[in-house]
Amino acid sequence: MDTLLHFLSELSGLRSLAAAMMVGAICGVLGCFVVLRNMALIGDALSHAVLPGIVIAFIAMGYSTTAFFGGALLSGLLSAFFITWLQKNVMVKNDAAIGIIFTFMFALGVIGISALSHKEGMHLDLKDFLFSNVLSVTNEDLCLIAGMSVIVISCVVLFYKALFVTSFQSQIAESLGIKPSYVHYLFMLLLSLTIVSSLSSVGVILVVAMLITPASTALLIANQLPKVLITAGLLGILSSMTGLLLSAAFNLPPGPMMAVVATLIYALTFLIHPKNGLIAKWLQKRNLENRIIVEDILKLSSKLEAQSDVNIQKLISFSGHSKKELEKWLKILIKKGLLLSSNEGIKLSEEGKIRANQLVRAHRLWESYLANELGLEPDQIHDEAEQFEHYMTEEFLSEVDESLGYPQTDPHGSPIPKA
Repeated sequence: MDTLLHFLSELSGLRSLAAAMMVGAICGVLGCFVVLRNMALIGDALSHAVLPGIVIAFIAMGYSTTAFFGGALLSGLLSAFFITWLQKNVMVKNDAAIGIIFTFMFALGVIGISALSHKEGMHLDLKDFLFSNVLSVTNEDLCLIAGMSVIVISCVVLFYKALFVTSFQSQIAESLGIKPSYVHYLFMLLLSLTIVSSLSSVGVILVVAMLITPASTALLIANQLPKVLITAGLLGILSSMTGLLLSAAFNLPPGPMMAVVATLIYALTFLIHPKNGLIAKWLQKRNLENRIIVEDILKLSSKLEAQSDVNIQKLISFSGHSKKELEKWLKILIKKGLLLSSNEGIKLSEEGKIRANQLVRAHRLWESYLANELGLEPDQIHDEAEQFEHYMTEEFLSEVDESLGYPQTDPHGSPIPKA
């Protein structure tokens, strides 16, 4: 805690925190379009392709933050242009074009940095750009990051409609007078600006994590693009801020910690989100399975009650459940008020009869639909109706009933219960 308080009391610490939060915000917002356009590999490619520009800027201007930003941006834009040109004009697959250009540019950058390291009086450390050092952010860095952030967010707001339409339906964009190719180049420019802004905080290796992970988390949480963009921006800020503070408190590398925190937030959301989370989906699946078991027992009880009486032995022989399993489910049904138990045996309650009637109605109506509308034989329809009877709402069944002309019996001659 003392280390963290000391970090926050220092001007350099506050500078680093501000830079990390701004980078997290713009990476989160723009990352949504990266994910929606299936361009994650492009983001990774551009983050690696900026190295030659950094080398050239160092040779021309020395160790200058402004020069690094300019060189990296120019290198990223050239890479984006060549990737797009290859994809459109050469018989090469999209991902192959990306791989060709970014590996070439990255290799040039590594060769350039290696060559500089052998010259006396010249030193450019590769790992400073691969993994960054946000703790060494200067006022100049902070101003450049702030400027880039304003440009990126402003362009997203101004060109939101064009980015939205071209991300989902480029054909519709043409009819609206929007040129998808122009929007694509604008997006590549914004992506290059975002990546260059991230150099000093997370580095070229980990910037793709900040682009993809908060956006992917936001898409789990929200389902409307404006909400997704806001959520992704906030998650990017939270990931970068938390990662930086943890790195300061435990003396860990800041960039990797930001990526780890972003991934942990994604994993937590994936687990516990009430609608899209893994636990929620597991609970939904389990509840569906339990409901199907309950409905099958009710339908079987209704059938046995119509023939004679309901007892455990008959239910065991027809249901396929063991005695122990069946007794457990019968207790649940009795507790829910769907079955009544007495010395004379088990019988359906009024509510249980209604539920069983609904299931029989769904089964027989669906059999009628399969036979009348799809032309299936009576011996082909029972198993499918047995499966789908659990998923049909009363509104859907009413539509099926009306489309069939309100039949009185199913293909087997059994009466179809009324709603």
